[in-house]
Amino acid sequence: MSRNSFAARTYRDDAVVLRTHKLGEADRIITLLTRHHGQVRAVAKGVRRTNSKFGARLEPFMVADLQLVSGRSLDIVTQAVSKGSYGSGIVADYDRYTVAAVMAETAERLTDVDSEAATAQYLLLVGALATLSRGDHAPALILDSYLLRALATGGWAPSFTDCARCGAAGPHGAFSAGLGGAVCHDCRPPGSPSPAPETMLLLAALLSGQWPTADASAPQHRREAAGLVAVYLQWHLERTVRSLKLVERA
Repeated sequence: MSRNSFAARTYRDDAVVLRTHKLGEADRIITLLTRHHGQVRAVAKGVRRTNSKFGARLEPFMVADLQLVSGRSLDIVTQAVSKGSYGSGIVADYDRYTVAAVMAETAERLTDVDSEAATAQYLLLVGALATLSRGDHAPALILDSYLLRALATGGWAPSFTDCARCGAAGPHGAFSAGLGGAVCHDCRPPGSPSPAPETMLLLAALLSGQWPTADASAPQHRREAAGLVAVYLQWHLERTVRSLKLVERA
């Protein structure tokens, strides 16, 4: 009976490691974003021992095929097969590491209550981590692109051309995080920033994945875009992303 019960509670899924906590002398609690089961918190027993068979596969930013057993409060990891060893290419570079930390924290915040979009958030995060580990683009650009897309996937898609409030055709010269992005003169709240037109073009490129435009952007427009993305992110999450302050902007 107990064997059948154990088998019934066993499941398998692909997962990306968001963060880890030490537990006891040899174990870890791991926060995972899985492809089909949403966000999962699980115990990896003995993973901190030097002879652990899958310790390196359960480090932050790694992607693995996991076998888990459902528990009352925490699941248990019983097997891990590496699918994406992105961690090693990320943790060796400070800029990549801090960017990945913001991505993981954002993904955790966006999926802690919303399980419906978890699969889309999983695929988006894995793609961003793979791009980051390869160094395809500047880490800060990858971060801002990921954050905009993650928010859009979560239901907060910004507009950087037409007015986010009334839909008037753009481009427009003001930005409001609370109203959803670009706003026309009539809808513009008092005190709204007026980004450079090149900044708004960069933001639109980051959201849509137009990398030639993003890669060719000037440093001052990247800095301005990053500030607007940070404001937009924290407005809609309604909380601070703590790791964001560690990211160095050129």
